[in-house]
Amino acid sequence: MRAQGTRLRVIAENLANSSSLAQTPGGEPYRRKLVTFDNLLDRAIETEVVRVSGIETDNSAFGRRLQPGHPAADDDGYVLIPNVNALMEMSDMREAQRSYEANLQAIQASRSMLKKTIDILR
Repeated sequence: MRAQGTRLRVIAENLANSSSLAQTPGGEPYRRKLVTFDNLLDRAIETEVVRVSGIETDNSAFGRRLQPGHPAADDDGYVLIPNVNALMEMSDMREAQRSYEANLQAIQASRSMLKKTIDILR
């Protein structure tokens, strides 16, 4: 759940900065961030868990938009725009949200089973 929570925060940051342009000529706009995961063995509970291994920047190319009056415009009047695709971010957000909810339901089910087991043993 923590890993998906981190993923949701990074996606929200990407969406919030999807229109952040550079303020100086030749400057770069906001660059999309990506979360990477690792499966690790948790020896305390003897099972594999998913952890965030890092938050990296997406090195894909920036888009360009004609905006001659902007301070960051090049000689031809084009401004670099962030490499954030709102549609892709929304689908990633939905996937992370569903994974988070599935984990929450699994925890609630295990708590319910433990409670019923304790009730039976009384």
